[in-house]
Amino acid sequence: MPITLTVPEGLLSPEAQAQAFAGLTDALLDVAGLTGNAFMTANVIGTINVLPREHVLAAGKPIAAAFVELKLPEVALASAEAKQAFIEKAANVVEQAAEGRLKREHIWSNIVYAPEGAWGIAGDSYSNADFVGAIQQAAAAS
Repeated sequence: MPITLTVPEGLLSPEAQAQAFAGLTDALLDVAGLTGNAFMTANVIGTINVLPREHVLAAGKPIAAAFVELKLPEVALASAEAKQAFIEKAANVVEQAAEGRLKREHIWSNIVYAPEGAWGIAGDSYSNADFVGAIQQAAAAS
């Protein structure tokens, strides 16, 4: 489940970037009720994009801001409550990592869903049922 965190240079130290990504990972697993699930944990992946300050914009002007994008199969975080919980936890994680250098209203998040059958891991395409089955199999094995 790729997470992309995008921030301008200087907003988060390398340590804070790592802390934020770990926190976003934990937030996803917690909201999905999958903390400790080996399959899900191993497949929470992502990138941290640190851009030049002038390349992070709001209202067409450079700004200290953070963007969190989460990509998932359609079956994950399907409820409005789960989406809201992840977005709130993500904002908390990034705000804390920024240590006062970021206004909460300058944290944006979005969740993008892969269409049915368009989720791939290790070169294999997963349907929603296959994806849920892999999660359940990992839970049963632990």
